Amino acid sequence: MSDKCEIYISKEPVEYTCSEQKMPEIVKCIHQDNSLGKAWFLEHPHVYTAGVSAKVEELLNAKGVPVHQVSRGGKYTYHGPGQRVIYTMFNLKKLHGDKPDIRLFINQLEDWVIDSLSKISVDAYKVPNRVGIWVKHKGQEQKIAAIGIKLHKWVSYHGIAININPDLSYFQGIVPCGLADFGVCSLKSLGINISLEEFDSILLDNFYSIFKVEMDLLNEQIS
Repeated sequence: MSDKCEIYISKEPVEYTCSEQKMPEIVKCIHQDNSLGKAWFLEHPHVYTAGVSAKVEELLNAKGVPVHQVSRGGKYTYHGPGQRVIYTMFNLKKLHGDKPDIRLFINQLEDWVIDSLSKISVDAYKVPNRVGIWVKHKGQEQKIAAIGIKLHKWVSYHGIAININPDLSYFQGIVPCGLADFGVCSLKSLGINISLEEFDSILLDNFYSIFKVEMDLLNEQIS
């Protein structure tokens, strides 16, 4: 049993199907061991994923990009090179004590991203009834990070996706998160040149202040 959150940062892209298949196995182990959990920092090859609320008409033009139906909440989203995907498999009973709270956990994920973005002078924020992290760009509200979570016996999985420097044209193949009236941006489109590794360092520096637990960086094989 570990009272630290185990963190794995992949140095190579990981196929989406690999992580999707392994997450439920890890979640069951976390529940059985009553451990705190772990987070995977990954990057995927091009893929569209459809959450449980996705509608067929929201897939506009896949253009040969694989499309996967997944069990997380939410609608269509895109993952690809230049995007940091973080799968958070956390035991909320350990994280929150006797009162596990999914809304609190989502708030923590949002605050983690917002606080980390603030370190590079990005003014990001939440919007009521609109999941994700938002910024003002060219006079419009645009999404810079998406969140989609599922729970199994109070252990979370799936997680967050932060646009560092992906090819944003791939978002034109879907209605991102079902929000047709809003665009998607990245740190690169905001004029900020930062690598995934550099932003990872900021996220890790802010981890304890948000979740109040220690980390343990691991060399773990996902594929």
